[in-house]
Amino acid sequence: MAANTYDNGSGLMYPLTKMNFLVSVNNINGTAAFSEVTGIEASVDVIEFRQGNAHSLSPVKIPGLVKHGNVTLKFGYTLDSAFKTWIQECVSETRGEMPRNDVQIEMIDINGGAPNAKVESITGTRVWLLTNAWVAKYNAPDLNASTSEVAIETVELAYEELVVPN
Repeated sequence: MAANTYDNGSGLMYPLTKMNFLVSVNNINGTAAFSEVTGIEASVDVIEFRQGNAHSLSPVKIPGLVKHGNVTLKFGYTLDSAFKTWIQECVSETRGEMPRNDVQIEMIDINGGAPNAKVESITGTRVWLLTNAWVAKYNAPDLNASTSEVAIETVELAYEELVVPN
């Protein structure tokens, strides 16, 4: 059986669901529970090049710079101060050197996808590592006294390299 699928007993293999994931930040000991992670991407610029003495009229395509989009994390307002301190250090006008950290985003499979799995049996199945990440943008939650929604904060992370180890 593949590591990223679940056999429900009938021989059918289900793909991983994207609703179970963990986000951890190096050097940050606090916790923040994220409800959404978007924007993990990498692209390679395509450089078209043609030598003047080439026999073909089509250019040769060669790879250029690798670029990464920003990753957006959405989370319910938390009173834990460690993650909030990192945000404040990044967006402060008097910050000094930008505090960069590695961020690991892990899509998890609980007991191979079993419906009544316990959190203690979490095993990683797909990992994305953002190296030298820092907070590029912070959005506070919308405040509205006439609703009963969770206060959602948004943080946008810029990073230098995307590593997909598995």
